[in-house]
Amino acid sequence: MTNFTQNKKITVVGAGLAGSECALQLADMGYSVVLYEMRDKTMTPAHKTHKFAELVCSNSFGTMGEVSGPGQLKWEAKNLNSHILQAAYEAQVPAGQALGMDREVFSQIVTDKVKNHPRIEVRNDVVTSLADLPRPAVIATGPLTHEALAEEMRKHFGDEFLYFFDAIAPIIDADSINADIAWKADRWDKGTGEGDYWNCPMNKEQYDAFIAEIVAARKIEPKDFEKTSFFEGCMPIETMVERGPQTLRFGPMKPVGLDNPRTGRYAYATVQLRQDNKEGTAYNMVGFQTRMAYGEQTRIFRMIPGLENAEFLKLGSIHRNLFINSPKRLNKDLSSKNDPWLFFAGQITGVEGYFESTCMGLLVAHFINQKLNDRPFCPPPRASAMGSLLEAITDETRADHFQPTNINFGLLPPLAEKERDKVVKKQKQIALAQQQFSVWRQNPEAFPSL
Repeated sequence: MTNFTQNKKITVVGAGLAGSECALQLADMGYSVVLYEMRDKTMTPAHKTHKFAELVCSNSFGTMGEVSGPGQLKWEAKNLNSHILQAAYEAQVPAGQALGMDREVFSQIVTDKVKNHPRIEVRNDVVTSLADLPRPAVIATGPLTHEALAEEMRKHFGDEFLYFFDAIAPIIDADSINADIAWKADRWDKGTGEGDYWNCPMNKEQYDAFIAEIVAARKIEPKDFEKTSFFEGCMPIETMVERGPQTLRFGPMKPVGLDNPRTGRYAYATVQLRQDNKEGTAYNMVGFQTRMAYGEQTRIFRMIPGLENAEFLKLGSIHRNLFINSPKRLNKDLSSKNDPWLFFAGQITGVEGYFESTCMGLLVAHFINQKLNDRPFCPPPRASAMGSLLEAITDETRADHFQPTNINFGLLPPLAEKERDKVVKKQKQIALAQQQFSVWRQNPEAFPSL
C-alpha cells in the first residue's frame, strides 16, 4: 500500500451509524475519507429523511446499566471516543435506564459532524460496483443495501445472502394519551426519578380481548415469509402471540415493577410508551413492532386503556434485512476473505442493534489503521464486550447456523474460577472486561489475535 501512504484516502459506503462512526474515526486518525450516501438519490423502504445515522426503528441504544452487556459496550465505546455515542448523549431524552434519543436532533448532530469534518468528502451517489471502489474500502450499507450493490456482493462472496425481517413500532402524539388512565413511572423507580415512561394498564378481560384481536388481525405478509426469520430482539407482537397468549405479559407488556398509583398495585398487563423526542411531544410503543395492516393497528391499539383516542404519528411497518454469513465470508478484522482490503461494518456483518452496529464501524476504523501502519492485527481482548461481539460474528464454528446477535452476557467468556452467585459473577466479568480493555487501549499488541 505504498501509494496509499501518499494520498491517504479511504472509501466508506453508507452514512448510517456504522459508516458515520467509521468515517469520523478514520478522519480523526488523519486519513482523508470519501463517504458515499445514496439517500439524496434514492430512499430505502424504512428511511424517511436524508440525514445521516437516521434511527428507523427504536430511538434507544438500550440500557446504560453498568453491570450489563450493553452498558459495558457503551463504556468501551466511550473510551474509544465514539462520535455516535457522544451525539446520543447530546440528543438524550428521558428513558429510564435506557439511552433514548430525539431522532431528529440525533441525526442532525451526526450529519453536521460528518459534513463539517475537514477530512471527509461526502458524495451523494449510488454505489453499484465493488470493482470501481478504490481500496481500502468499507461497506457499511446496512441491512437495506441497494439491490444492485447487494447483487455485486452476492457475486463477490459466491452465495446468497442471509435474510431476516425487522419490524418498526408505532409512535403516538403525546397530547392524545389519556392521563386519567395512563400514568408516568419507571419500572422499579429506576429511572431519572421524573417518571420517564407512560404506562397503560390492562386487566385480564381487556388483555384477553386485545390478544384475540391481534390473532384475528390482517397482517402484511412478505412473499418469502416462511423462509425468513425474525430477530428475537425485534420480534413483531403478533409473532410473539403465536408462541402463546401469555407471551406479551412476560415480554413487552410485563407489569411487574409498575404499580398503578390509582390502585396501589401492578396491573394484569402494562403497555409502556417511551419518549421519542426532546420536546416530549411523541412517544413510541415499547416492544410493539408489528406487521399488522395500518387500519388494524389503529383499531386494535386504541383498545389499550389510555390510548382510546391515540393519534398515530407513525404506524408500525416491516422490512427485510440482509446480512453476510460473516464467520464464513469475513476475516477476523471484518475484511473479505476474497479481498483483504475490502472491509464490512455495521448490521450487515451480523450484529443486531443500533449500538452494536456502531461499534463494528468503530472497530473497522482501528483495524484499517493497524493494517495501513503494518502493525499486527490486534482486536479488543476476548473478555471485553467488543471482543466478545467480534468473536461471535467471526467464529467459524457458527457458520452453519449463523444468526444476528446483540451483546449479552452469554457472549462473554466464562471466568477462570467458577462463581455461583450470578450477580457477583457478572460484576467480575465486567471488572475483567474493563481491566483488559483499558490495557488494550493503551497497548493493542498486548492482546494479539490468535
